[in-house]
Amino acid sequence: MPVWLWIVIAGLATAAMAWRLGASWWKYRGNRVIICPENVRPAGVVVDAVHASATALGGSPELRLSSCSRWPERAGCGQECLAQIQAAPEDCLVRNIVSDWLAGKKCANCGLVFGEISWAGSPPALLGADKKSVEWKRVAADRIPEALAASLPLCFACHTTLTMVREHPELVLDRHRTRT
Repeated sequence: MPVWLWIVIAGLATAAMAWRLGASWWKYRGNRVIICPENVRPAGVVVDAVHASATALGGSPELRLSSCSRWPERAGCGQECLAQIQAAPEDCLVRNIVSDWLAGKKCANCGLVFGEISWAGSPPALLGADKKSVEWKRVAADRIPEALAASLPLCFACHTTLTMVREHPELVLDRHRTRT
């Protein structure tokens, strides 16, 4: 067999392994919300995605938590919540929970209908009952369900504007204000 064929086969095998590692890392990265089996309340967790991808080559990845909102008090738990993540890894990802919540909704301030969310450039926000806006990333993962239930959706532009008015009113000119 020619040497170039061995090189091609080795390259394909390496590419397949890299694909498997990357796909496993992508699947298990990010903040998640699970229901803690111990107290049956939401908890924010992060799966050790590097470990999951490293163990994925042998078949099914071995999952373990790298952080939990109930730690350090409950750090010695048996991590039974991993079964929820293994059963539906995309359903407990915070980004997907927020996306599903935003689907078909309008911005509470300007009325813009939420379409595809630009998570990297202009993420949405939440408008609380106190009329203060907060980026969803600033809400602790274990508080996401109650925050979504008590808040209205806000687009990035309105969040930025409201934050500027709240934090630096001296820099804002309100053209809708009546003259005195």
